[in-house]
Amino acid sequence: MNFFKKIKHIHFVGIGGAGMIGIARLLLKKGYKVSGSDINDTYELKKIKKEGAKVFIGHNKTNIKRANLIVVSTAIDNKNPEILEGIKNGITIIPRAEMLGSIMRGYESIAIAGSHGKTTTTSMIAKIFNTAELSPTYVVGGKVLSTDENSDLGMGNYLIAEADESDGSFTHLIPDAAILTNIDDDHLIHYDNNFENLLDSFIQFSENVPFYGYLIVNGDDKNIKKITKRISRKQITFGKSKNVDFQILNSGYKNGFQTFEIMDNQRSKKYAFCIRQPGFHNIYNATASIAVCIEEGLTINAIKKGIKEFTGVGRRYEKADIEINSNNKILIDDYGHHPIEILSNIKACKEEFPRKKICMIFQPHRFSRTAQLFDDFIQVLKKVDSLIMLDIYAASENPIKGIDSRTIVETLKQNGHKDVSYIKKHNDVIKLIESKENSFDVLITQGAGSVSSVCELIKETWKK
Repeated sequence: MNFFKKIKHIHFVGIGGAGMIGIARLLLKKGYKVSGSDINDTYELKKIKKEGAKVFIGHNKTNIKRANLIVVSTAIDNKNPEILEGIKNGITIIPRAEMLGSIMRGYESIAIAGSHGKTTTTSMIAKIFNTAELSPTYVVGGKVLSTDENSDLGMGNYLIAEADESDGSFTHLIPDAAILTNIDDDHLIHYDNNFENLLDSFIQFSENVPFYGYLIVNGDDKNIKKITKRISRKQITFGKSKNVDFQILNSGYKNGFQTFEIMDNQRSKKYAFCIRQPGFHNIYNATASIAVCIEEGLTINAIKKGIKEFTGVGRRYEKADIEINSNNKILIDDYGHHPIEILSNIKACKEEFPRKKICMIFQPHRFSRTAQLFDDFIQVLKKVDSLIMLDIYAASENPIKGIDSRTIVETLKQNGHKDVSYIKKHNDVIKLIESKENSFDVLITQGAGSVSSVCELIKETWKK
């Protein structure tokens, strides 16, 4: 189906981003000519080049030649030469979410929004729908490990998509159903550092759901509770509270699985489930996924099977075995970059490996986030046995005086942390880890920036 009249060639500025490349891949499969640019060549870009996309490394005004439409990543500055050239030539320029919203119009759509857990929840739902043989189209902000892809063009009527609030553009989406996992004080720079503006944006997104649709909302989340009375759409709640529609009961951890029960208070039925992902935050993600699947009429057997078989998402508590000097270690790679996400990850790790010591390699993401949540970062990072700090990943931001990784290290030392180091060059991490490998059992690479390359370096050096 050709969705867009007179559009033949679509150019993506910042095509390498997880959300961008997923949409680009969908449009490529739909028969559009796709090109894009990014500053670094990656494994994912090499893959999409083989699939037929034209990819430029580096941004240049000549890259947009013959494009009818330009799609822009949230990480791209307005002074980007491709954007400026597009404006000069009268080419329509839209944010990623507007493109996703346009694709949605051809489907029964489910959008997953929230500050944390979006990618995992979206991927869980896609897995369950595939288990139920509904062949959904999906777009997520990470790589689904079972498929090694972050999007897929299905044969069915459903589109399941992650809705990113980071720049407010998720208000372009008009899904038939939506999930609100939680709301936290993240990405506030895009909301004039005003939390109320962020809440207003979530309200607008929720009101975009048509009158015949519904919202699945976290009934335990204090910030979601602040806005529910301002949302006119039908709301179905989940959580641990007694007054929710889908209530979490009797959770535990056994033989590598989390087990839990859900009481469907609307239908007076109780179901037992198990998932491979540790941490109570993943039970919340699973419950949201289960709730929407029940509401869409999927069988309980398909839901149970799909969620049990779900193997996770790339860089979301992604585990690997490594061997340093003949000693076995566990490597965990995680994208989380907000204090709440990092804390959830630490709790999950301690739950799964209760007697093991943790060494974390952390790269803060954005100067603005680090400044805004500095004290929260200190409180969370104190909880790991050993910490290696990398420089802040700027993500197009200018530095803020007094906000840097050295300051975090010094503050942690002043707060009593006995084992915290700063490393400027990523390649130097290997030598440092080797020197202290007797002091930890689990190694975590944490953050949304280039710390993922450190994880790959560790795997290359010590993979079993």
